[in-house]
Order: sequence, then C-alpha cells, then structure tokens
Amino acid sequence: MSIIALFILLLPGLVISFLIAVTSSGPVFFMQQRLGYKEKVFLIYKFRTMIHKQRESTEQIFHEHPEVTAIGRILRRFKLDEIPQLINIIKGEMSFIGPRPCLPELQKKFDDNGKIRTQTRPGLFGLADINGGYYLPWPERWVHDRYYVENINLLLDLKLFVKVIPIILFDEDFYLKRIKRT
Repeated sequence: MSIIALFILLLPGLVISFLIAVTSSGPVFFMQQRLGYKEKVFLIYKFRTMIHKQRESTEQIFHEHPEVTAIGRILRRFKLDEIPQLINIIKGEMSFIGPRPCLPELQKKFDDNGKIRTQTRPGLFGLADINGGYYLPWPERWVHDRYYVENINLLLDLKLFVKVIPIILFDEDFYLKRIKRT
C-alpha cells in the first residue's frame, strides 16, 4: 500500500520539494533519529518545514512558531510534511497506524504506558492523534498508545483511519474544539 501511495503522491511530492527549495535555503528533507519498534532507533524522513539551522530543543514545535516557514505552515496544517515517511513504511521501520515515533531522549521519561508503545511499529498516525494529538502532554499520549498496543486489530485500525480524515482536513484544532465542547 505504501508503494502505491508513494507513486500516487510522487507528483505532489515533487511540487512540495520545488516549493521548499525555492522559498528557503537548506535541504528539502528533514531527517531525525526516532525511537521505533523494540526500542530500535531509526532515521525518520519528513519534508523540511522550518528554517534550516542547528537545534538542540526537543520540545514540540507548533505551526505558529516563528521558525516555521510559510510553506511549512501549509505542509504541517495538512500533514503533507509526513509524505516522506512512506519510505520509512517501505523500509519496515513504521506502519500506517501506530503510536507516533518519538525522540530517543524521551525514552528516559517513559512511564509504564510509554514503555509499552515500542512493542509495535510507530505509525503515521495513532490513537493519540484523534484524541488531541500534539496538544496532549506525553503521559496522556502514552495512555492512548498503550490502549492501541493492547487492543491492536484491523477494526480498530479502520476506525482510526476514518477518524483521522477530519484531522487532516480540519487540523488538530478540530478535535481540540470538539473536546472543549464535551
């Protein structure tokens, strides 16, 4: 499926690459070590959405951050910066659905829920993404990750796939507003 998706997204990927290259200096792709299945560290691929410079911060960067480029805001908003992760799926480092891969340094902070998340391949999106996504603190994300790992099945994956579509169309803010209403 990821090879088919990569083929379908090849033209949009080329357009995105061109736009990144002509609107900011630096590489088109952002690569970073992430923690994967059975605690194996791998290199994740994304389209670069920020100005190119060395960073030490491991904090979550939101789309309104001043270092996010204009193109980067659009890519992040519609999750298009994640397209290169299809390569990670083809390589067997990730899957479509599963806990989002975190930085290896975060492993030091894992509670029991966090430790369990590495018992499956990380995904492009997971249960935490439809329950607040990057607005959730890590311990809350880990609760959702644990539930996913302990209940992984095709029906759950299909439900998550359907529920992630509004997030792609309306961003995490859609769910943040929904959560505040209930």
